[in-house]
Amino acid sequence: MEKRIIRIVLTGGPAAGKTTLISRILKEFKQDDGWKVITIPETATDLISGFGIKPFGNCMSMLEFQDFVIDDQLHKENLALKAAQIVPEPNILIIYDRALLDDKAYITDDEFKEVLTHFDLTEEKALAKYDAVLHLVTCAKGAEFAYNLGNEARTETLDHAVELDDLTLRAWSNHPNLKIVDNDVVFEKKIQKALREVYRIVGEPEPMDKKHKYLIQMPDMSAMIVKYGAVPFNMKQHYLVETNPTIERRIRQQKNGSDNLFFYTEKHTQPDSSKWDTERPISQKEYNQYLLEVDPQLQEVRKTKYRFNYQGQRFEIDVYPFSQDKAVLFCYADHDEIQLPPEIRVLQDVTGVLDYKNKTLARVQRL
Repeated sequence: MEKRIIRIVLTGGPAAGKTTLISRILKEFKQDDGWKVITIPETATDLISGFGIKPFGNCMSMLEFQDFVIDDQLHKENLALKAAQIVPEPNILIIYDRALLDDKAYITDDEFKEVLTHFDLTEEKALAKYDAVLHLVTCAKGAEFAYNLGNEARTETLDHAVELDDLTLRAWSNHPNLKIVDNDVVFEKKIQKALREVYRIVGEPEPMDKKHKYLIQMPDMSAMIVKYGAVPFNMKQHYLVETNPTIERRIRQQKNGSDNLFFYTEKHTQPDSSKWDTERPISQKEYNQYLLEVDPQLQEVRKTKYRFNYQGQRFEIDVYPFSQDKAVLFCYADHDEIQLPPEIRVLQDVTGVLDYKNKTLARVQRL
């Protein structure tokens, strides 16, 4: 069976939400559904943070630095394509956290052309390496409250971030499948918008961003698997001790076929009550280190999530080990007229109800 390989670049100015989007893509496209997500981290950040190679501090010129970046980028991209042929999954999604044309934003057009010739490339050949490009606009444009310097390789001011965003968009402007994802007052809506673009690119039904939540009587999950193809995956979540009153921190381990995925999440609350979440994938070693910071007043939240589609709507059922007769149902739809499977018996609409949020469940361990 021939592999289906889709290559998507995530780009944009500093603090645009690329890392959070990568985490969401990893959660959405699962091995149990026939997907393998291969991520290529941002090369410039790796070189600066990991190797100490940087285009400032009298280390080297920006032009010399881009030669290092493109060399390393091409190496990673070639390895990703080889891995795509080896892994068993039929559908491969390669996600690039920035790619070759991003380098054009940091040097002149003539310099960029000169660097590409070192690797027997033209700009047209470089663009052809990617099926689609998502440009996430920097938070420095209209969502300044969410801009931060959390990335140790990020030194840009707000004004510089805006400038780099413009230059990056210009660098990718000749790609035939370029999508621009603007900022939103609600950061989560921006991420949902970008995720829908990913679904469109891969040619699958896109999830709706309106989420309904219900307390339901426990259905026969074995029957749901057989009848609706509900795909189960296990996860566990820990809340970490508070280090900042405006930030709630948590870590999650999630089963993905034969693998485990690990994530670190921060939920930010501003003085004006505005909220946004940031998230990044982490290694198992980082996850184990964060376990040392678990809040002793909150218990681990374990659950099995079952995902399926019915009547063109996406559903998820969360089953908790501390509840034998109740579960929580999520429906993602762009309207309020929800068609439920006949096996589902709703006990209560709990959309937005604090008692049924995971942090509360970590405290009370009951539905």
